[in-house]
Amino acid sequence: MYSRLLILIIASFFMTTTFEVLATDPHEIMVDKTLEKRARAINKELRCVVCQNQSIDDSDAPLAKDLRMLVRANLIEGKTDQEVIDYVVSRYGDFVLLKPPVKGATIPLWLGPILFFIIGMIAIVRHFKKQKKGR
Repeated sequence: MYSRLLILIIASFFMTTTFEVLATDPHEIMVDKTLEKRARAINKELRCVVCQNQSIDDSDAPLAKDLRMLVRANLIEGKTDQEVIDYVVSRYGDFVLLKPPVKGATIPLWLGPILFFIIGMIAIVRHFKKQKKGR
Protein backbone atom coordinates (compact mmCIF):
# COMPACT_ATOMS: atom_id res chain seq x y z
CA MET A 1 0.00 0.00 0.00
CA TYR A 2 2.77 2.43 0.98
CA SER A 3 4.76 1.77 -2.20
CA ARG A 4 1.69 2.39 -4.39
CA LEU A 5 1.08 5.71 -2.67
CA LEU A 6 4.72 6.70 -3.13
CA ILE A 7 4.59 5.78 -6.83
CA LEU A 8 1.37 7.79 -7.20
CA ILE A 9 2.93 10.84 -5.54
CA ILE A 10 6.07 10.64 -7.68
CA ALA A 11 4.04 10.12 -10.87
CA SER A 12 1.79 13.11 -10.12
CA PHE A 13 4.85 15.24 -9.44
CA PHE A 14 6.30 14.43 -12.85
CA MET A 15 2.94 14.91 -14.60
CA THR A 16 2.34 18.34 -13.07
CA THR A 17 5.87 19.72 -13.11
CA THR A 18 7.42 21.23 -16.20
CA PHE A 19 11.14 21.08 -16.53
CA GLU A 20 12.43 24.12 -18.35
CA VAL A 21 14.85 23.13 -21.07
CA LEU A 22 17.47 25.66 -22.02
CA ALA A 23 16.45 26.70 -25.53
CA THR A 24 19.38 29.08 -25.96
CA ASP A 25 22.21 27.46 -27.89
CA PRO A 26 25.63 27.77 -26.26
CA HIS A 27 27.01 29.72 -29.25
CA GLU A 28 24.25 32.35 -28.77
CA ILE A 29 25.43 33.25 -25.27
CA MET A 30 27.27 36.55 -25.06
CA VAL A 31 30.72 36.87 -23.48
CA ASP A 32 29.68 40.00 -21.56
CA LYS A 33 27.66 38.60 -18.64
CA THR A 34 25.85 41.91 -18.04
CA LEU A 35 24.62 42.07 -21.64
CA GLU A 36 23.69 38.37 -21.52
CA LYS A 37 21.65 38.95 -18.37
CA ARG A 38 19.84 41.88 -20.05
CA ALA A 39 19.23 39.80 -23.18
CA ARG A 40 17.73 36.94 -21.15
CA ALA A 41 15.46 39.38 -19.29
CA ILE A 42 14.23 40.88 -22.57
CA ASN A 43 13.80 37.42 -24.12
CA LYS A 44 11.54 36.40 -21.23
CA GLU A 45 9.23 39.35 -22.01
CA LEU A 46 8.83 38.51 -25.72
CA ARG A 47 6.40 35.88 -27.00
CA CYS A 48 7.43 33.32 -29.59
CA VAL A 49 5.05 34.08 -32.46
CA VAL A 50 5.34 30.47 -33.64
CA CYS A 51 4.67 28.72 -30.31
CA GLN A 52 2.52 31.55 -28.88
CA ASN A 53 2.53 30.16 -25.34
CA GLN A 54 6.27 30.45 -24.74
CA SER A 55 8.75 33.24 -24.47
CA ILE A 56 11.50 33.38 -27.08
CA ASP A 57 13.87 32.45 -24.25
CA ASP A 58 12.09 29.10 -23.79
CA SER A 59 11.28 28.33 -27.43
CA ASP A 60 13.28 26.13 -29.81
CA ALA A 61 11.56 27.54 -32.92
CA PRO A 62 13.89 28.96 -35.59
CA LEU A 63 12.08 32.32 -35.48
CA ALA A 64 12.62 32.50 -31.71
CA LYS A 65 16.31 31.85 -32.26
CA ASP A 66 16.41 34.66 -34.83
CA LEU A 67 14.66 37.01 -32.40
CA ARG A 68 17.12 36.10 -29.62
CA MET A 69 20.00 36.91 -31.96
CA LEU A 70 18.27 40.19 -32.95
CA VAL A 71 17.92 41.17 -29.28
CA ARG A 72 21.59 40.41 -28.63
CA ALA A 73 22.70 42.33 -31.74
CA ASN A 74 20.71 45.39 -30.67
CA LEU A 75 22.19 45.25 -27.18
CA ILE A 76 25.71 45.06 -28.62
CA GLU A 77 24.89 48.19 -30.66
CA GLY A 78 24.28 49.96 -27.36
CA LYS A 79 20.49 50.18 -27.39
CA THR A 80 18.56 50.26 -24.12
CA ASP A 81 16.27 47.42 -23.10
CA GLN A 82 13.18 49.50 -23.93
CA GLU A 83 14.58 50.47 -27.35
CA VAL A 84 15.13 46.78 -28.16
CA ILE A 85 11.60 45.87 -27.05
CA ASP A 86 10.14 48.80 -29.01
CA TYR A 87 12.04 47.69 -32.12
CA VAL A 88 10.65 44.14 -31.91
CA VAL A 89 7.13 45.45 -31.21
CA SER A 90 7.37 47.78 -34.24
CA ARG A 91 8.05 44.73 -36.42
CA TYR A 92 5.64 42.20 -34.86
CA GLY A 93 3.03 44.28 -33.01
CA ASP A 94 1.88 44.16 -29.38
CA PHE A 95 1.12 40.45 -29.72
CA VAL A 96 4.84 39.70 -29.38
CA LEU A 97 4.75 40.98 -25.78
CA LEU A 98 3.89 38.36 -23.16
CA LYS A 99 2.28 41.19 -21.15
CA PRO A 100 0.71 43.48 -23.77
CA PRO A 101 -0.13 47.03 -22.67
CA VAL A 102 -3.77 47.86 -21.97
CA LYS A 103 -5.00 50.00 -24.84
CA GLY A 104 -7.85 49.96 -27.35
CA ALA A 105 -6.45 47.24 -29.58
CA THR A 106 -5.43 44.94 -26.71
CA ILE A 107 -8.58 45.17 -24.58
CA PRO A 108 -9.89 41.82 -25.97
CA LEU A 109 -6.63 40.18 -24.86
CA TRP A 110 -7.20 41.39 -21.30
CA LEU A 111 -10.99 41.03 -21.04
CA GLY A 112 -11.39 37.81 -23.05
CA PRO A 113 -10.28 35.39 -20.30
CA ILE A 114 -12.43 37.17 -17.70
CA LEU A 115 -15.50 37.06 -19.96
CA PHE A 116 -14.99 33.36 -20.74
CA PHE A 117 -14.65 32.64 -17.01
CA ILE A 118 -17.88 34.52 -16.19
CA ILE A 119 -19.78 32.82 -19.03
CA GLY A 120 -18.48 29.44 -17.88
CA MET A 121 -19.52 30.07 -14.28
CA ILE A 122 -23.01 31.14 -15.40
CA ALA A 123 -23.32 27.96 -17.49
CA ILE A 124 -22.23 25.79 -14.54
CA VAL A 125 -24.67 27.47 -12.13
CA ARG A 126 -27.54 27.07 -14.63
CA HIS A 127 -26.65 23.43 -15.17
CA PHE A 128 -26.74 22.65 -11.45
CA LYS A 129 -30.00 24.60 -10.97
CA LYS A 130 -31.63 22.55 -13.75
CA GLN A 131 -30.40 19.32 -12.15
CA LYS A 132 -31.74 20.40 -8.76
CA LYS A 133 -35.20 21.23 -10.23
CA GLY A 134 -35.30 17.89 -12.03
CA ARG A 135 -35.05 15.91 -8.77
